[in-house]
Formats: sequence, structure tokens, C-alpha cells
Amino acid sequence: MKIDAKRLHFKQLNKLLRDAAKKGVKEIEIVNVNGQRYIGTGIDHEATIIIRGAPGNDLGAFMDSPTIIAHGNAGDCVGNTMNNGRIIIHGSAGDIVGYSMRGGEIYIKGNVGYRAGIHMKEYLGRFPVIVIGGAARSFLGEYMAGGRIVVLGLGANDDELVEDYLGTGMHGGRMYIRGIVPQEKLGIGVKIDSLNEEDLAELRRIVTKYCETFKILSTKIWESSFTKVVPTTYRPYGKMYAVYTLE
Repeated sequence: MKIDAKRLHFKQLNKLLRDAAKKGVKEIEIVNVNGQRYIGTGIDHEATIIIRGAPGNDLGAFMDSPTIIAHGNAGDCVGNTMNNGRIIIHGSAGDIVGYSMRGGEIYIKGNVGYRAGIHMKEYLGRFPVIVIGGAARSFLGEYMAGGRIVVLGLGANDDELVEDYLGTGMHGGRMYIRGIVPQEKLGIGVKIDSLNEEDLAELRRIVTKYCETFKILSTKIWESSFTKVVPTTYRPYGKMYAVYTLE
């Protein structure tokens, strides 16, 4: 099924999309997308949604099953509170990618903006993954409580991989950054740790899937080592709050 989004308000577009998914349409192509918001939001039926153009904010928000493939750049808040499914961006994405994401996978070929992965979490066996092919701006993984973030830095220098305040307030999950991460870029409550065999096996699975998605040779990726970033505590701001006891 094909939907022409030209001159369609985002509410009209999303109603057409939801109705098609409910009817069991397995592949939906949307052409002439130009900033329409909330595409794929809340859809819980299995379908492949192919987007031609530039989707706006909250692509795939609260999504719970579909695969979204966007052939272009995406706006802010891709995968907002996403439960399951896959989002594939053949370009770059804006700020707060994967906000409160608690399941599913987001693969981005290019770069991301600020606060990607903020408040990511693992929930009842759901395990979210974000893979960034390029570089990430400041506050990557802020307040992260679970899941995995992988930054491949393809086409970026070491000093461009991530910006400042990396993992600020992080209290769960792990980040794998391909290349060297200077200590001064780390936020409060995180540290650099050594990779073990479990990490390497997990990275191989994630990187292989990413390379298959974008048809990239994985040999180039393994030419550089990865830096593992983990939380130092489950309560990074525990000492900042008063503790009351009942007598």
C-alpha cells in the first residue's frame, strides 16, 4: 500500500497509517513526507512502514511491533517511549533519540543530536538498543537506567565521537564507544571499564545486525577498539537528597 503524504496534515496521515495497520496491511510506503509528526506512534500491529522524505518529531513514539525504515533524516525524539519493534534511519536524527525507550532497536546511519538515550530502561525482559553510525552530541545516555548504546563513529575523528557530559546521572545499562573517550568528557556517576568476553560477544551481535541493515562491511568497524562506559552506582545523586526516617 502507498500513501502520498503531500499536503497531508499529520493527523490525516497517521489516521490512514493506523487504519491500514489495523486491517493487516504488512507493507506501507509513505512518499513525499515533509516533517509530519508522530508517524507510527502507538501502532501495535506487525507491519513494515517505509518512509520517503523527512519525518518530523516523535517518529515511532510508543510503538510496539512495526519496523519503520526512513530514507532520509529524522527530527527529534525518535522512538519516544518505544516498547518494541525497529526504527532504521538512513540519515541522521535530532535530539533525545530513544527518550525513555524500554524495548526494541533503533539503528541510525548518521549522527544524533543532544541527549540521545536519555532515561532508557530495561523493563520486564524488554531490552532496548540504540546504534549510532556517526557521532553523538552532549549528554548521551543521560539518566540511562538500562539497555545498550553503541556509537560507531564512522567518518568521525576520536575528538568528535561524543561531546561533553557523557552518561550524566547514568545508573544502569552500558555504552560502547568505538574509539578513545577522554576522561574529561565523562559526566557524573560513570566510569570507563574494561571489555570482557560477554561485552565482545554482545558487540559482535549488535554490530553484525547494524552492518546487515545498512549493507556495511564489518571489517572496517573492528579496525578500532571500543571504550565501555558504565555507571559507578545505582544512585548517582543519592547524597543530594535528604533522607527521612519514620520513628
